[in-house]
Amino acid sequence: MEKKETFSSRWGLILASLGMAIGCGNIWRFPRIAASNGGAAFLIPWIIFLVLWSIPLLIIEYSLGRGTRMGVIGSFGKIMGPKYSFMGGFIAFCSMAIMFYYSVVTGWCIKYFLRGVMGTPLLKARDYWGSFTSSYQPILFHLLAVLLGSFIIYRGIEAGIEKASKFLIPSLFLLLVIAAVRAITLPGAVKGLNFLFNPEWHYLRDYRVWLQGLTQSAWSTGAGWGLILTYAVYMKKREDTVLNSFIVGFGNDSASLLAGLAIIPTIFALLPPAEAESVIKGSDNIGLTFISIPTLFSKMPAGSFFMSLFFLSLTFAALSSLISMLELTCRIFMDAGLTRKKAVFFVGVMTFLLGLPSAFSLAFFENQDWVWGLGLMVSGFFFAIAITRYGVSRFREEWVNAEGCDLKVGRWFDILVKYFIPVEFVLMLSWWFYQAVRWDPKGWWDVTKPTSLGTCLFQWLLVIFLFIIANRWVVKKTFRGEATK
Repeated sequence: MEKKETFSSRWGLILASLGMAIGCGNIWRFPRIAASNGGAAFLIPWIIFLVLWSIPLLIIEYSLGRGTRMGVIGSFGKIMGPKYSFMGGFIAFCSMAIMFYYSVVTGWCIKYFLRGVMGTPLLKARDYWGSFTSSYQPILFHLLAVLLGSFIIYRGIEAGIEKASKFLIPSLFLLLVIAAVRAITLPGAVKGLNFLFNPEWHYLRDYRVWLQGLTQSAWSTGAGWGLILTYAVYMKKREDTVLNSFIVGFGNDSASLLAGLAIIPTIFALLPPAEAESVIKGSDNIGLTFISIPTLFSKMPAGSFFMSLFFLSLTFAALSSLISMLELTCRIFMDAGLTRKKAVFFVGVMTFLLGLPSAFSLAFFENQDWVWGLGLMVSGFFFAIAITRYGVSRFREEWVNAEGCDLKVGRWFDILVKYFIPVEFVLMLSWWFYQAVRWDPKGWWDVTKPTSLGTCLFQWLLVIFLFIIANRWVVKKTFRGEATK
């Protein structure tokens, strides 16, 4: 049996958790979503849902990981009983499916960082992006990202994940601060600050802004992914799960605000206001990051340097999140009896091979991003179901407010988990269904369309069905004779 691993300190655990939470969604999605949904007004629902959705789920994950000392599948088997392990299987697969294409995104970030270091900023960014994605290079950089992530988790918790996080996360915050300071000191940057932080209160009357606040908080913090649960397996027994959850939640949001300060003022400083607003609202995540922003860098002094700085921060954010996804997957195979060495090798090969379709095809990438990005809301809902079935008050008293927890939670936690999270999930799902049918009334059910409602439901139900069928075998492998609830 392998020696039990733990984080050496609370600081190491928090930095690793922040590395999990702070990813590409903070840097390329938050500025666009915030600026397009009322600026400072958007921050109100965004922060509200941090408390109503994300932090309760982070508390649940920390408590489950610390209490069960098992990955997602094993934790659900212990808290709900073996026959419900399929829910943990879905959560695990959802994060794994994201990992398969997230490694491709990490490779893109590495490539663009190197491009900034080795050459001048991109004058024809759209042509360059098309040439890059249609070549063999995404495959090579996808492989490089997998190798980097696998090497780090191969070294274990303290020597690998913790050590890497202690470098990546402080460096990431430093890079974001430098980028933000440079952005807000550009001539004309005040127009961008006004666009981002001048509240347009009428947006708060639009239910879609509130739903965008929920989705941004859910995806950005990583709440309900099972990643925090995995890191919590290695936390020391006397750890304050509640305080850790608040630190990670608000630390993640701080990184998002820094990213907004770095990107929006830069766009407005270098473009006329109408064109700048069009770029922000008219671009998707990929278009804004890999086409619009490189084009802007070509128009500013020392553009190559600041392009390198931007994509280095994006690389650090992507890599720290990829590490947590790789570790989640490895933890599942380690629960099933593999050594860390064998688990890392198997997961690394699997990630590279199953990430190839996304490296080859942007259409496939778009499909997986759509399906499993939305699937995370189902994952969060499953966590709420598990705790409700166990007994929310009982879970709070026995698992959350346990030994070492100085910041106790009260009955507000029970209300949020039992009522608010299910209602938020139903409202979110209803909104997506309504939008999908309205946008494509004749083809919303078509499972062959990359971003249809039909393909989303089909893939979710298929994975759930397969895990239900294989549940007995998975439980046997996971627990190997260990007693469960």
